[in-house]
Amino acid sequence: MKGALKTRQRVLRVRHVQHAMAVADAARARDEADGLAQNVQRLRNVRNQLFENQGDATGASFAAMQELATRLEQAGRQLDGALYDARRKVEAKEGVTIAANREKEIAARLKDRARAQLDEWRENKLAALPRYRRMMREGDDA
Repeated sequence: MKGALKTRQRVLRVRHVQHAMAVADAARARDEADGLAQNVQRLRNVRNQLFENQGDATGASFAAMQELATRLEQAGRQLDGALYDARRKVEAKEGVTIAANREKEIAARLKDRARAQLDEWRENKLAALPRYRRMMREGDDA
């Protein structure tokens, strides 16, 4: 009985570590997605500000601004794709986190059940002892 309890405790410790690793992976993926979202927003801001303070512009400077705007749009589209992938990765990592949490809760319940069975086994063993031995054992515990 003691071996079963130790096994359940060891499994619970492993499940706890697995859950912590899954939470860390999900947080890392979420930070990556947030960073990409910030980059997308900064690109949009730069693109929008490109033509605001135009004033007098020559044809060459206007063409250069047009080229820059095109490149910024292209970079924004690429980041949109990367952001989509990052968000999918976050969803997958959160799914792993939920599964790891479920496994940890199951392991905790199994450990508690093993603890209760061990306590019950000890009580039954103590109850099966003759009365004089039981008094001696209870006196040792006190």
